[in-house]
Amino acid sequence: MWVNCWTSLIRSSALKPWKVTGLNHVAMVVPDVEKAATFYRDTFGVQVDKPFTAEAHGVHVAFVHMGNTKIELISPIDEHSPVAKFLERNKSGGLHHICVEVDDLRGAVEGIKKKNLRFLAPEPKVGACGLPVIFMHPKDANGVLIELEASHSTEGH
Repeated sequence: MWVNCWTSLIRSSALKPWKVTGLNHVAMVVPDVEKAATFYRDTFGVQVDKPFTAEAHGVHVAFVHMGNTKIELISPIDEHSPVAKFLERNKSGGLHHICVEVDDLRGAVEGIKKKNLRFLAPEPKVGACGLPVIFMHPKDANGVLIELEASHSTEGH
């Protein structure tokens, strides 16, 4: 009983015009997307999308479907890629960011900025999958790089 009351209090005190609709994916930088994709497919028997190159982002990408979420496998195209330095420091790869889906990206950005939290860019940009995204500064998010992405059903927001 107390748990339900406490949960209700937390939710009601945090009402906002936008909401989180899910965890879209967990991103991992890997040395070789094809090799990593094969590992997940063969080890867990899960669906892996065909790897593709996101030239504008400087990465090779593959999505691994894990039930109600995905793992995004990313590797740098070249040494100028935004994830190249990450891979230099972590030779075998590692966790890069989490992607939280929101129903109103613009509203989320405005609300989060009002809390004096920073983003890595001034405005959302089109992500590797064609939806608007923006990254929160990890120093303001407990050391975690958090990507906010517009929900597929509300991408016009």
